[in-house]
Amino acid sequence: MNAYGGRRGQARRDAMTVEIGYAVLSAAFAAAVVYGAVAGPALLFALPAPMEHALSWTASALASVLFLARVVSVLVRFQQGPQPSRPRRTRPDSRSRKGS
Repeated sequence: MNAYGGRRGQARRDAMTVEIGYAVLSAAFAAAVVYGAVAGPALLFALPAPMEHALSWTASALASVLFLARVVSVLVRFQQGPQPSRPRRTRPDSRSRKGS
């Protein structure tokens, strides 16, 4: 172990690297799907030039916003840490039967 956290510090950095990779790849996939869905008709059909330009611009804008939103949401969720396996109860005896 070194003075900066040893194995736990390295494991945390490795986990963050994996999470960044996941965030970027999943965001790129989602953005590509949205771009294809919006700009696809302009590529498949003979549309007027202004319509093709509008579809292409809209698809680019939506894909960019989706990409950023996906990356931020994945990384914020990672920053918050793992969710508990069971929600916490307000009282420890809330499930026990009283009077038995």
